[in-house]
Amino acid sequence: MFPGASADPASAEYVVVGAPLDASTTFQPGARFGPRRVRHFAESFDDYDQHTEQRFTDLAVADHGDVGPTDDVAEYLTFLRGTLADHADEGRVPLLVGGEHTVTVAGVRALDPDVFVCLDAHLDLRESYAGNPLSHATVAHHALDVADRAVILGARTGSEAEWERAGADDVTVVPPDEVADWDPDFDGDAYLSVDIDAADPGYAPGTGTMEPFGLDPATMHDAVRAVAPRAVGFDVVEVNDRDDGQAAVLAAKLLRAFVYAHAADCIAGCGAHADG
Repeated sequence: MFPGASADPASAEYVVVGAPLDASTTFQPGARFGPRRVRHFAESFDDYDQHTEQRFTDLAVADHGDVGPTDDVAEYLTFLRGTLADHADEGRVPLLVGGEHTVTVAGVRALDPDVFVCLDAHLDLRESYAGNPLSHATVAHHALDVADRAVILGARTGSEAEWERAGADDVTVVPPDEVADWDPDFDGDAYLSVDIDAADPGYAPGTGTMEPFGLDPATMHDAVRAVAPRAVGFDVVEVNDRDDGQAAVLAAKLLRAFVYAHAADCIAGCGAHADG
């Protein structure tokens, strides 16, 4: 169980769902261990958040457990989509923990956002990678089948075709040195995805495809907190077991930051959690 996610699922307002898919990683595998490591490295966190003056254990977070992958990735994404949609239909905000980035496709399909916002080192706009249309390198491409717009924060690499696709009106790429000043001025609701490789490898080496010149944790934290009030769902993905916990602890902290910021906005805007 994710530490502090002790609410009764029937009455929860947020739900952690593990998705340990590790099918298409192209360099360092191990994303299957992501959900376990993110839960483990969150154990040391204080319950109290000084930014919002809230306690995580007061925010009605439950843990669904892991949705184990099958050999058929398309079938798995369909099942995972159904699980996330069921939670959303019951009024719970899904908090998906990967696993490789491909699991985000299920989250976006389940929640049907207006805007896909992603922190990522890579553009992930390929139609297929190595002949696989359901690769971790195709996530933003699939997201644009659902969302009207994609905003990719921290991207610093991609194929020539991806950069050409990124020049279209429905894609905004914010380079790493501009993310700190980025303003989420989009219309509609968002799905927020955090690929942990958006961070510079010096901060989060435990990921499949490291890319230098990335974001620092404070910038990622600020971006997550800025988007959270507009988001209908969240995920953090691509954590593996190739470091001493740096990637997992950052992922866990960003998940909690999302919940704190989202819940604080509900307190201000709709009175939810008024007793928390």
